[in-house]
Amino acid sequence: MQYRQFGRTGWQVSDIGYGMWGMGGWTGSDDVESLASLQKSVDLGCNFFDTAFVYGDGRSENLLGQLVRANPSQKLYTATKIPPQNGKFPTLPEYSLAECYPPEHIEEFLHKSLKNAGLEKFDLSQLHTWNDDWADDDRWSNKLDELKRQGLITACGISLNRWEPWNGIKAVRSGKIDSVQVIYNIFDQNPEDQLFPACEEMNVAVIARVPFDEGTLTGMLTKETRFPEDDWRSNFFKPENLIPSVERADALQPLVPKNSTMPEMALRFILSNPAVSTIIPGMRKPKHVESNIAASDKGALPADLLEELKKHAWIRKPAPWSD
Repeated sequence: MQYRQFGRTGWQVSDIGYGMWGMGGWTGSDDVESLASLQKSVDLGCNFFDTAFVYGDGRSENLLGQLVRANPSQKLYTATKIPPQNGKFPTLPEYSLAECYPPEHIEEFLHKSLKNAGLEKFDLSQLHTWNDDWADDDRWSNKLDELKRQGLITACGISLNRWEPWNGIKAVRSGKIDSVQVIYNIFDQNPEDQLFPACEEMNVAVIARVPFDEGTLTGMLTKETRFPEDDWRSNFFKPENLIPSVERADALQPLVPKNSTMPEMALRFILSNPAVSTIIPGMRKPKHVESNIAASDKGALPADLLEELKKHAWIRKPAPWSD
């Protein structure tokens, strides 16, 4: 496992971290298997774990707390996210800060998350949605600073709406946040244009999420793939998204290096960018943990392959099914 500095915090975090959304509420999640997968990741050097209150209404946070208590000699970096008060994902331009993140709501839900996890503090607390119009308002940042002084969190950040990397640049440049979480993968390369340069300039950590495009870049989906109605992916992978996603993934297959896989190529594409502090793939099975973490030591892709992959960037805009 390789490690990178997490922005101005100075933390040394594993460049392959752990995204805990799936084990909180996706179909087929099993707590015993999830805990085995989490422990396997620790054994292999993973030390950054990202969860959120809404991942199973605390279920994922509870699993993270169990993992921390099971590894008292290891420094595991814990990150969670505070949901918007109005419960709307993503944040739309017309939503005000008062509707989404009034100070008392931020504090209330941090305490709820700490209770879910059975922890005294989180290393990182993030606002789960964001509108850059809020960047100049001090109410949210003053509350997060207060929570830092209380010792309940060490650092704070924001998680950007899907396919809106531009909608966080003011926050990065404000100096009020320590990290930004954004979708970045072979298809979604837009963060490279403006967001990453701003983060490098301000020494703000970058958490790259959705490295496999919700599963498309594993190469395992087909045009006939269907998910149970209560699974979030059943809405995301409607035909208007599933079919072009599979077609684009199929077009990548000839580029996969010999003795490699598409998931490994997808991770190494992200590892090739030094602006990224850590990647948080979802991993619900030990075998997925092993294969994903193996990408860390393989590092960046060859320059010629990176150039080819640049051609597969996909410019997308938020849609009713993409929240």
